[in-house]
Amino acid sequence: MKRSRIALGFATLVAAGSLVLAGCAGGGDNAGNGDSGEGAASGIITANNTEPQKGLIPADTSEVGGGKVVDLLWEGLVYYDADGQTQMGVAESIESDDSTTWTVKLREDAVFSDGTPVQAHNFVDAWNYAANIDNALDNQYFFGDIEGFSESEPVEEMSGLKVVDDYTFTVTATPDFPDRLGYSAYYPLPDVAFEDMEAFGQNPIGNGLYMLDGDGAWKHDESISLVKNDSYVGPREAKNDGVFFKIYASLDAAYSDLQGGNLDVLDQIPDTAFSVFESDLGDRAINQAGALITTLAISTNLPHFGMDEEGKLRRQALSLAVDREEIIDAIFEGTNIPAKDFTSPVVDGYTEDLAGGDVLEFDPERAADLWAQADAISPFEGTIEVATNSDGPHQVWIEAVANQWKNNLGVDSAPKLYPTFAAFLDDREADVVGGPFRAGWQADYPGAYNFLQPLYFTNASSNHGFYSNPEFDALLNEAVSTSDHDESIAKLHEAQEILLADLPSIPLWYQGTTGGFSEDVDGVQFGWNSVPIFNEITKK
Repeated sequence: MKRSRIALGFATLVAAGSLVLAGCAGGGDNAGNGDSGEGAASGIITANNTEPQKGLIPADTSEVGGGKVVDLLWEGLVYYDADGQTQMGVAESIESDDSTTWTVKLREDAVFSDGTPVQAHNFVDAWNYAANIDNALDNQYFFGDIEGFSESEPVEEMSGLKVVDDYTFTVTATPDFPDRLGYSAYYPLPDVAFEDMEAFGQNPIGNGLYMLDGDGAWKHDESISLVKNDSYVGPREAKNDGVFFKIYASLDAAYSDLQGGNLDVLDQIPDTAFSVFESDLGDRAINQAGALITTLAISTNLPHFGMDEEGKLRRQALSLAVDREEIIDAIFEGTNIPAKDFTSPVVDGYTEDLAGGDVLEFDPERAADLWAQADAISPFEGTIEVATNSDGPHQVWIEAVANQWKNNLGVDSAPKLYPTFAAFLDDREADVVGGPFRAGWQADYPGAYNFLQPLYFTNASSNHGFYSNPEFDALLNEAVSTSDHDESIAKLHEAQEILLADLPSIPLWYQGTTGGFSEDVDGVQFGWNSVPIFNEITKK
């Protein structure tokens, strides 16, 4: 029988299983107390970041601030290079005879930063822990396609995971499963992690290119200091001595530090500098396509916006009342692209030819008519508050959307601002935001499925709109259950057409990757997921 090997090229990734992180949604900026001059002298790169929402546990990290750190502290079975191509990490091979049961063989020289070996049980134990609902980790759903997983009952050991020997284990899962394995949810954990997982998350031990710079390396809301992990012997190389993350309260402060030579790498330009950053920075400016989409999500539990006739009419009206091109030109200086679907143009399976896609066009007359039809069912009174965090570059465009809704629908609308990204996420997860809110996705791995399942599948961890549609769920399950690439793509297109009808969130634009770097560093490159490839950056 022909043997299937994990696809190594971006173009050949099955779209049904194709992160950043991490997942998840870009946040804020900072107050930064690190001394860039000292970093320059020691070969340590300084970069901006946000305060991680939770402890640094790979399978519990679903936002960018924590994701950037976790991805440097750990290495998974595979990793994605700058172009989104899959490369072997700790895995020596991942093979299957039937695209269902996968045999994973590990390199025998990988170790955690405390010197203990990385073995098969470190992956199996970490995955079983993450999948167990009793542990309530954010990325639990990433293990849903492994045989024996349960989303309703605690399972300590999934039947689809078996340790064969110290450096071999098997996984019984869906055909696309190996394509996801570069995401942080699948990183291994050392035995010591299970002694006190909460404490471990504050001072973790990984197997990656970097490690925390001793006790107290994470100064909450100030900085996170990483140094090169000399015990790492994998396929990559850390070309600097470490990465010092400054946690900022505003991107404007980070941009000022970059201009003043007090920050080496900035991975997001504030909206106040969109018109000038390329002239300010010259060939040190970054402006490229990225695997990011910005949306406005609305809880299906919000009065007047449920998954009934009235709610769908209002969601469509809100979408049609937004002039995406005007906002992109006026605020983003043309760096973003109006959304045509729920994914990204850089992933396999993207299309602009979905049925119902016209709901993403600007049509104020149709919008007003649909809003009036909804009012005939149940009149809307009060103010539509549009929520976001104020420590990120979002307030200006949120205000623009609110003004467009006022002008085109005749409703009161205003921004609702949260002081931090973490506080914003907490209210989203608790379903108490009380109106539409800024959302979106930065891919965990390079495939269309990753833009759909985490955000819209019933009970998925990043489904902050609490959307549920059995027909949509079934199509996603069918997409990942087939080894036929074209069939998988077709199922994902059908699923997106359901989303266009229901609009659990309103796609706005594909976010361009903007950033910059100082005159003190070389080798700066941003990857497919809009995150700098930190290990390739060098001090001059």
